[in-house]
Amino acid sequence: MKNRVPRAPEIPPRRDQVAEQTAAPLRQTDRRVTWLFVMLFLLYMFDYIDRQVVTSLFPFLKADLGLTDTQAGLLVSAVYWSIVVLAFPASILIDRWSRRRSIGIMVLLWSIATGMAAFVKTFPQLLLTRLGVGIGEAGYSPGGTAMISAMYPREMRSRMVGLWNASIPLGSALGVGIGGIIATRWGWKHAFGLVALPGFVLAILFFFFARDYRTVKLEKQSDSNSTAGAMKSVDILRSFLQAPSLLFTYVACAGNTFLSTAFLTWLPSYFNRYSNLPMSQAGLKSASVLVFAIVGAPLGGLLVDAWLKRRANARPLFAGLSSLFSACLWLAAFGLMQGTGQYIAFMVCAVVSAFYISGASALTQDVVHPGLWAISWSICVIVQNLAGSSLGPIFVGSISDRYGLRLALLLVPVAGCAAGLLFLAASRFYERDLRRVAKVRVELE
Repeated sequence: MKNRVPRAPEIPPRRDQVAEQTAAPLRQTDRRVTWLFVMLFLLYMFDYIDRQVVTSLFPFLKADLGLTDTQAGLLVSAVYWSIVVLAFPASILIDRWSRRRSIGIMVLLWSIATGMAAFVKTFPQLLLTRLGVGIGEAGYSPGGTAMISAMYPREMRSRMVGLWNASIPLGSALGVGIGGIIATRWGWKHAFGLVALPGFVLAILFFFFARDYRTVKLEKQSDSNSTAGAMKSVDILRSFLQAPSLLFTYVACAGNTFLSTAFLTWLPSYFNRYSNLPMSQAGLKSASVLVFAIVGAPLGGLLVDAWLKRRANARPLFAGLSSLFSACLWLAAFGLMQGTGQYIAFMVCAVVSAFYISGASALTQDVVHPGLWAISWSICVIVQNLAGSSLGPIFVGSISDRYGLRLALLLVPVAGCAAGLLFLAASRFYERDLRRVAKVRVELE
């Protein structure tokens, strides 16, 4: 019988260690990481509560301040314009200074701006508070995405980003539903004031108690994966421009956010006008549709990570196919259905519309240097807000003023079709772009 060589005992990973680009997963029993994820989830949820509460207040604002549909759409678009202007400088602060401190300050800023809306008396004043909400929210999404990328390995990134993004429809649904109820009972000013309060508590908790990951040095690596010097601005720019899958993904996300923000903004008004529901009920009905999107992002993450084991470019490919499917479903729901059948179709649309988020978000982290994670997602935020989220509500509002809301919403799925085709184009370059990324270890403080 041959002598067996004794195996060396396995050394458990340090509890403060997080995933490298190719490292083993972090222990899921680490309560500190779980607490951090829960905090990030709650912050994103209240981000969207504060962002979307205004949509359920449109009829009250129209009656009290005499707004047109175009002006109502501007109140949503204004948030995204602020994000477009400030997302990039905020992401530099996040990547090079502190995720924890930056996020805490930003949450405090958007909560203050939301609370100030309770004291306005004119449309310009209200518009300024919405711009202020965008100032606070500009860096949260890049910062949160970067922290989750550091907490989990690439193989888990889609599902964890998907689970985190479930907070978006949950917060949106709560904002729309709660806003309508509060406004009906106590007035629209109380709606702004009450939803702003939790943000102050969360901001303080995160600023003082959240864990951060150590700032990653921006260093080039040679073909042998050894350090070849610090990255300069031209190196950083080149790393983005030489990743076609990343560029296609940025623009594709804009198409999908155009679609989702347009429907998210105007669905309460659609039920109010075409189903003759009072706004409190229209808001709750819209919220019940949005709740189903909670399933979409995590389910999409699970599906794409499972497919990733068999197909290397699963992330952009899945995002492309699901985007095309989503656009077709929305078009059928508005063009061919009505009543209960349409309502059920809206729920299915809400689920499928969120499928793309997990894979697309993970891709923006996969193909860039870890020291540029927040910047990469901030570029995506800028593109999708400038060409997508900020245009969707005002586009629908302007078409609605001329030709009616139903026709305006029928035109929106075209943007989803364009997004699907762009994701499919990204899938052709994803594997090549992934091989170019430096392997860098990232650690929690």
